[in-house]
Amino acid sequence: MNEGRGESGLAAKVLTVSDGVVAGTRQDRSGEALEAYLSSAGWTVVERSVVADGAESVSGELRRLADSFHGLIVTTGGTGFGPRDATPEGTKAVLDREAPGLAEAMRLVNPLGRLSRGAAGTVGAALVLNTPGSSKGCVETVEAVIDVIGHAVRLLVDNYDPHPHHG
Repeated sequence: MNEGRGESGLAAKVLTVSDGVVAGTRQDRSGEALEAYLSSAGWTVVERSVVADGAESVSGELRRLADSFHGLIVTTGGTGFGPRDATPEGTKAVLDREAPGLAEAMRLVNPLGRLSRGAAGTVGAALVLNTPGSSKGCVETVEAVIDVIGHAVRLLVDNYDPHPHHG
């Protein structure tokens, strides 16, 4: 479970949800942007994958990505009101526990965030965040919570005092 991690020990995976990227008619700009941003923030991106829009494709791939993985999984795409936008439904189908505070903080980044239906929560020892499909929006939303997600991921397996006393 520790292979491919950088000095920070924090591993990440990026899942792009897009019919167009799967079909080869669109470039995966948001997946590229997330990988670059997470790497610059000290995370090691150990895998990137792409699935078509739809709740079943998302839930199946999230299960696969989370299997025996301790880290962060960021999805991009499928969080809006389009007829094929079902990333939150696919995500919620596999979440063990939701993290509404993270999803809410991510929505507050800009006015368009109010249109996001993105979810956040845990699947086993992985933290999952849904982000919008735009290369700017996906990075902005992760940036809004980057200061706490490392701590959240560590808490999923590490048995240390989550409320350290500063003396």
